[in-house]
Amino acid sequence: MEETKIPALFTKEGYEIRKAMASTYAGGSVVPEVYQKNPANCFIAVNMAERMGADPMMVMQQMYIVYGRPSWSAQFLIATFNNSGKFSPIRYEFFGNPGSDEYGCRAYATEIATGEKVQSIDVTIGMAKAEGWYDKKGSKWKTMPQLMLQYRSATFLIRTVAPEISMGLQTSEEVIDTINITPDEHGTYQTFEDAAEKVEKETQEAMENVTEPEPAEAPAEEKARPF
Repeated sequence: MEETKIPALFTKEGYEIRKAMASTYAGGSVVPEVYQKNPANCFIAVNMAERMGADPMMVMQQMYIVYGRPSWSAQFLIATFNNSGKFSPIRYEFFGNPGSDEYGCRAYATEIATGEKVQSIDVTIGMAKAEGWYDKKGSKWKTMPQLMLQYRSATFLIRTVAPEISMGLQTSEEVIDTINITPDEHGTYQTFEDAAEKVEKETQEAMENVTEPEPAEAPAEEKARPF
């Protein structure tokens, strides 16, 4: 049976088909909250899924919004790479003494078409500390270092040998670990944590400055009414 192809996005028919799909997903309660009642987000997810050759629902379940940025889970990127048919499944090689800064991991795989071994750069605990990932708030580097080494080395491998899989997006683990800075209204820079603390402080100050309204004065006829 011949597979039915959806018309190209930049045609009226193709646009309407994808718009209807997005609207259907947005009406569901099993999609992540960021997509519920949000056809625009669902439309983007449908488009990304089509470009990746993936299921839209899977894309919506595996794309996270961290600090306002869309990002993939490392697990999703690894699974997509392993199922691409272009490479063997990713394997990992650990080196160094656990607990030391030299403890690290490299990810590797074999390109099926050429038989060539491809591997990531070496990722170590020392690198995590130098890059500021290790002590970042919310990071799992201290509690699950082995898993984080695997995730980060696999991400580097995928980004260098199959960048079309990540489509330029970081993983949620990378976004959380990265210390990002943004310019404020004064032209200085602050991290996202600084910005959050600033908002919290200003909100607290505003609440402290709120005064209780004076009770309304009783009407004249009520004042003159005898007890």
